[in-house]
Amino acid sequence: MFKLFRPLLFVYGVLLLCMSVLMAGVTLFAGLTGDSEFRVFLVSSCAVFVTGALLTVIFHTRRFQLVSRQLYLLTTFSWVIMSLAGALPFYFSHYPLTVTDSIFEAVSGITTTGSTVISGLETLPESLLLWRSLLQWLGGLGVIGMAVSILPFLQVGGMRLFQTESSDWSDKSLPRLQDLARALLLTYLALTLACTTSYWLAGMTPFDAVNHAMTTVSTGGYATDDRSMGRFSPTILWISILFMLLGALPFVMIIGFLRKPSLVRLKDQQARGFVLIVATLALSQTLFLILYNKEDAFDALTQSVFNLMSVITTTGYASADYSSWGTFSFVLFFLATFIGGCSGSTSGGMKIFRFQLSSMFLKSQIHKLIHPSGVFSIRYNQKVVQDDIMLSAVAFSFMFFVALGVITSLLSMFGLDFITSLSGAATALTNVGPGLGDIIGPAGNFQPLPDGAKWLLAFAMILGRLELLTVMVLFTPMFWRG
Repeated sequence: MFKLFRPLLFVYGVLLLCMSVLMAGVTLFAGLTGDSEFRVFLVSSCAVFVTGALLTVIFHTRRFQLVSRQLYLLTTFSWVIMSLAGALPFYFSHYPLTVTDSIFEAVSGITTTGSTVISGLETLPESLLLWRSLLQWLGGLGVIGMAVSILPFLQVGGMRLFQTESSDWSDKSLPRLQDLARALLLTYLALTLACTTSYWLAGMTPFDAVNHAMTTVSTGGYATDDRSMGRFSPTILWISILFMLLGALPFVMIIGFLRKPSLVRLKDQQARGFVLIVATLALSQTLFLILYNKEDAFDALTQSVFNLMSVITTTGYASADYSSWGTFSFVLFFLATFIGGCSGSTSGGMKIFRFQLSSMFLKSQIHKLIHPSGVFSIRYNQKVVQDDIMLSAVAFSFMFFVALGVITSLLSMFGLDFITSLSGAATALTNVGPGLGDIIGPAGNFQPLPDGAKWLLAFAMILGRLELLTVMVLFTPMFWRG
């Protein structure tokens, strides 16, 4: 058992050292601006650094190769450990947060969910606002790296379907995994910088521009004001729409296009499906607001596209309380909660490709009913989809709705109403952020929920972020028997 965990503890130490560097950056910012939380971040940074240094020194291993069991443990507990470290500044800050609330806020940040227990964000010290944004930015980068490098190896997650394309791309263009990681980081940084500059030029303050850029590109959704994006101009909302879209597209596709610009590289079936779904739902919502709510056409279009893009990409921003737009809008946004962006992006949700595969599978089954002796193959991006990938998609969908039912039931045991329980479970598993209803809807937050419900939702956030099966396998006796 010690051999199983030794290299993992070393990696955890490295992750904690990285977290301490980020905290040190916020400490420097707090010191330069005279922020009241300077000592909080200084102590937290030192504590995390010492812990990380001890783990790396004690469990240092020159060369090691992780097997699948270790990768499952590494993937799951990395998010847990980073969440615990990220919660320290919240707990020790002058803002009154309990252990439960601190960990909930950190988990929501690192998983890029965006649910919050903090109200009065505009009165919060800037260092804490910056830390919330950094957690989501780091989480978004981790999501991409995990989706591209770890989950395909574990036969889990959406990138299995794109393993051939991504490996072809990396073999021909960037021969080493380190080069792929470097390209992902540089692209992520470039998008963040471009988003920051765009926000600033459109009228945001430099501080708001930096914070919102980090939480837009990471499709996280943390804002610096309780009004979220509702206080900004339509120009800023359309800039946000663009970068939420880019954050929800496959990063391997974006990198390939940036290296060799060509429209052929954009002919990805998943990306086209994502854009089509957003456009269809946004058009439906726009027409509803114009015809039934008698709103101005441009305002209706802006609000519809922005809020639907935010929910579908699992960003979680809000520019209005869309749950009050009427029953049609209420149902539409609830359904949009489950969709998610593309595999290999920063977004959560069930992912577009699973809906595409399901529709293709249904079409194939109908053909077989008409022609029982026929042989029908499912093709995706001009490649035949293997049976094990279809089975994986079916297993994920089954597990997702089982988890949704179980978590909804457990939340209701804490005295929450049906809408709060169901939308809370859905928004946690899909990493969207706001739920529906008066309590956790776009105009509310998660502070009023019982502590037990917050712990359950924090677990659900990690469960959804890691594509469910990565976590669920740890609860099987077979895994621990080796």
